[in-house]
Amino acid sequence: MRADADLEDYARHSQRMRELVRQIPGFISIKGFVGEDGEEISIARFDSESAVKAWRSHPEHLLTQRRAREIFYASYWVQVCHTVRDYEWGLDTGRVNRFAASRDSG
Repeated sequence: MRADADLEDYARHSQRMRELVRQIPGFISIKGFVGEDGEEISIARFDSESAVKAWRSHPEHLLTQRRAREIFYASYWVQVCHTVRDYEWGLDTGRVNRFAASRDSG
């Protein structure tokens, strides 16, 4: 984050993107985390590559990305991943396989 970034403006843009991504068909979830050093990470999950592409190419998302590069970020990193394994464990349930995102080519 740039030292001169307006954090309230950033928070408004971030909230809008969280609202918008939820409208993408195939959206599963989004979670954000902040490290002790202030580094932020957001993890958005989709059920297909076509859903990822829809989000990546959404006009308002593209505009906000451009604006963020111009006034908020000094740098950022994007990583798009496929789920290799997805399970959870609970005392009452033991290991339970969870939904694995499809790997369509759309």
